[in-house]
Amino acid sequence: MSKILVIEDEAAIRRVLVKILSEENDKYQLEEAEDGLVGIEKIKREDFDLVLCDIKMPKMDGVEVLEAIKKIKPEIPIVMISGHGDLDTAVNTMRLGAFDYISKPPDLNRLLNTVRHALDKKELVKENKILKKKVSKKYEMIGDSDVIAQIKQIIDKVAPTDARVLITGPNGTGKEIVAHWLHEKSDRAKGNMIEVNCAAIPSELIESELFGHVKGAFTSAIKERAGKFEAANGGSIFLDEIGDMSLSAQAKVLRALQESKIQRVGSDKDIKVDVRIIAATNKDLKAEIAKGTFREDLYHRLAVILIKVPALNERRDDIPLLITHFASKISSEQGTAIKTFSPKAIQLLQEYDWTGNIRELRNVVERLIILGGKEVSEQDVKLFASK
Repeated sequence: MSKILVIEDEAAIRRVLVKILSEENDKYQLEEAEDGLVGIEKIKREDFDLVLCDIKMPKMDGVEVLEAIKKIKPEIPIVMISGHGDLDTAVNTMRLGAFDYISKPPDLNRLLNTVRHALDKKELVKENKILKKKVSKKYEMIGDSDVIAQIKQIIDKVAPTDARVLITGPNGTGKEIVAHWLHEKSDRAKGNMIEVNCAAIPSELIESELFGHVKGAFTSAIKERAGKFEAANGGSIFLDEIGDMSLSAQAKVLRALQESKIQRVGSDKDIKVDVRIIAATNKDLKAEIAKGTFREDLYHRLAVILIKVPALNERRDDIPLLITHFASKISSEQGTAIKTFSPKAIQLLQEYDWTGNIRELRNVVERLIILGGKEVSEQDVKLFASK
């Protein structure tokens, strides 16, 4: 049922609008407000799918109401109601975010069509928000253990904000999955998610990789090149294994965080960037700070929110779910029937010491699917999953 608020100081016109809409569709739930102040209070307390708002009203005119609603609940479509002398103002309200305007006295067909289109738009915006909150299957977080449930709750709270997040945990635990969840559930999901493995880039190249360079900045800089921060502008950058970053690069990342500016290597020109930084490491950064290999001021900038991803040995209850997930995914990739695992095979795998964490479990599941029987047995695990 669509909920519509009519803000109109003239009682006769208000009643006409409510009557027309009520007779058009019995699924419209209509509420009235005799002026802008009353209307805004209703919007603060309740959820509406559409607002019809007069322009000329006492206490607070329609333009002020429009601007106030856009600050409180910007997703609500607002249709302005204009008298003959208000048309210029009505057109101006479109620039301020109004969905449309209708003239007094309201033309029946124009009114109904405008209301339908506005409600369709509201539904589309709602569907897009739901889709945006869904994470692509490539980065599913599998498990229902308490620790994974807690991580998911933190992500849901943190993702819509721009708070910086530091993800810690051993190799192979899925830190990159947490990073992708944070990005894909955020308002930056429409922008790029740029990944940088700081451990895989030589220290002498990391600054150029992150911030770009100008032609001639160093021997192999034969042309100007943008860096990862510029590529991530409007989106997120995931700095994986940040504990391996050089001190000079750390200083530049710190400046980017503090001032939202970067400089390409070899240039003194500032470039504004709007980037959310998500970092990850398998190192104890506090120990690295004590050794002098990691900047303490950068650590405190990055670690606004800390998410610790547990080792697989700390979440053994999730192993059956992970096995089923990997078996389905691997069988799909190989174009074969999905193999099941016997209860005893699963129990044995739960007892293993998974030093390589989820990454190792996936490799073992793939090996068992290829080499095991139609149903992977306890004996198959003993033969082919040996450590």
